[in-house]
Amino acid sequence: MPNQITLPKGIQTILDEVYRKAAVTSVLNSSPSQIRPTQNVHEFCYPQMEVGGLGDYDRASGYTSNSGVNLVWKTVEADYDRGTKIMVDSMDNQESFDLAFGQAANILMREHVAPEGDAFTFAKIAALDGITNNTDTIDGGEQFLEAILTATTEMDEDEVPEEQRYLFTTSTLLKSVKALDTTKSREALDGFAGIVKVPRGRFNTAIDLLSGRDGDEIAGGWKPSELSKPINFLIVHKPALIKFDRHIAGPTVIPADQNPDADADIVKYRKYGVVDGYQNKRAGIYLSHK
Repeated sequence: MPNQITLPKGIQTILDEVYRKAAVTSVLNSSPSQIRPTQNVHEFCYPQMEVGGLGDYDRASGYTSNSGVNLVWKTVEADYDRGTKIMVDSMDNQESFDLAFGQAANILMREHVAPEGDAFTFAKIAALDGITNNTDTIDGGEQFLEAILTATTEMDEDEVPEEQRYLFTTSTLLKSVKALDTTKSREALDGFAGIVKVPRGRFNTAIDLLSGRDGDEIAGGWKPSELSKPINFLIVHKPALIKFDRHIAGPTVIPADQNPDADADIVKYRKYGVVDGYQNKRAGIYLSHK
């Protein structure tokens, strides 16, 4: 009887949960209700709204119409489309009581999918025009604290709501400001909806995605671009960002008897999505890099 290994019905939920725990940018994921699919598979659209202000009330003619409500659906193409296939020898999988696939999938999510997704998200945010994009030399907790206060003050002055502001920074800088242990430092950190520690390797202003097909890129993955700068910290008001990930895993394993190349079972994994920012909410993104 041929090998009939199948993934559990909840494999997509399992992969998504592993991804959410391993990815530091999952807190920025947009609600699916904000995104609408189009007739084209690789396109999404999301609403951008502007509302006119008050005008003079006239006792004879009544209310002014002003510019009213301007609702525009912006169409964007998926800017991230990556995938791979996991192939596990049928005997290895049998000898591990069908655990090999689960282990391979977990390693893929933790060590490749999540880090690359984070690095891509930060690079895309850094490339948005109209955001605050500062070059700073930050050495120690006091300088980091002052940089945070400068950033939050600017966002306050630009009327960015305090709710749903997230601070992303490295473990080194976060520990340096916590070590100050002052009322000023505690109050500065308490003002965020969440503080997220980012592994240094994922925190760059630009990356190159490797094709995984030939030459120097055969291993796949990603690397910082030559002109990339290490990021010190990033503050994001979540409603300023559109971040929509869609994960697609093969509904069934391709069994070994249908694999023409090897006695191995195959499961395919693919992820595509989009990272973009609302044009009229760019004040809600503050970036500091070296």
